[in-house]
Amino acid sequence: MKRRQFVQNISLGLAAAGILPIPTLFANPLPPRKFKMCLNPGNVGIQVNQKELLALAHRIGFEAILPMPQELAKMNTDELNAFMTDMKAKNMAWDAAGLPIDFRKTEEKFREDLKQLPALADALQKAGVKGCGTWIMPTHHELTYRENFEQHRARLKETANVLGHYGLKLGLEYVGPKTLMSRDKFSFIRTMRETKELLEAIGEKNVGLILDSFHWFCAGESAADILTLDKEDIITCDLNDARKDLSVDQQIDGTRELPTATGVINLKDFLGALRQIGYDGVIRAEPFNAKLNDMDNEAAAKATFEAMKKAFELG
Repeated sequence: MKRRQFVQNISLGLAAAGILPIPTLFANPLPPRKFKMCLNPGNVGIQVNQKELLALAHRIGFEAILPMPQELAKMNTDELNAFMTDMKAKNMAWDAAGLPIDFRKTEEKFREDLKQLPALADALQKAGVKGCGTWIMPTHHELTYRENFEQHRARLKETANVLGHYGLKLGLEYVGPKTLMSRDKFSFIRTMRETKELLEAIGEKNVGLILDSFHWFCAGESAADILTLDKEDIITCDLNDARKDLSVDQQIDGTRELPTATGVINLKDFLGALRQIGYDGVIRAEPFNAKLNDMDNEAAAKATFEAMKKAFELG
């Protein structure tokens, strides 16, 4: 995952800054969790191949892993069958794959990548992966909001159509930090509501959201926003905390914290809302944290697991 050197804004005031406690929305007992804890290696500075990822995730206690389309596409039938047998024996589920298309640059680049998508989508389908995901940059240096909206609508509609032929979904992640809005000349989508408008304009049934606690927080959203969703609207989910040493407008997207590390983000309400709607997909940590990245693979995986386990036990 290459992106994001962003700065965040959160509008929950002193409570969000950790000065006052945040009352939870859910006082009554919640349904048991159905979502699975996933290890997405690049998000936590782990460098492994697909087979190494499966072994590491199972050893630590994770319940799902990131699919790597290029590696899966290179496996012959026997190799893929053996890998899938191993996954089944380890009771391991798939996350959504990263979308292997650059739709943000030139039309030529988009068309070139789109031609490669069917082979990768076919490999993902054969492996039992359910979807792909990507993010929406909240600014553009050349395109106005309407021009950028139309480009996203058209290109992502084509992309979703190709994925749909292989039974795959497409997840779109909005990026919430307000201060990132000054990066380029023109602003763009940075909230759930705006992303819903894009999904509606795309008009494909296999397109949904990637929900990230950090961006949900930056966009000034609440559990009530999550409760407007159906569980099928969420393709995959990221779980993070924010830095306590920065003000709301100083938060840097590229230096987040592991879940529950600071308590700045109200993860109890975030996860409680997901449990309330019956979300049964995967959740992975995505802190882009330098300290975590400096750890070896085993230590980083263990630290991530313990942080997510603590978050999952909230409420």
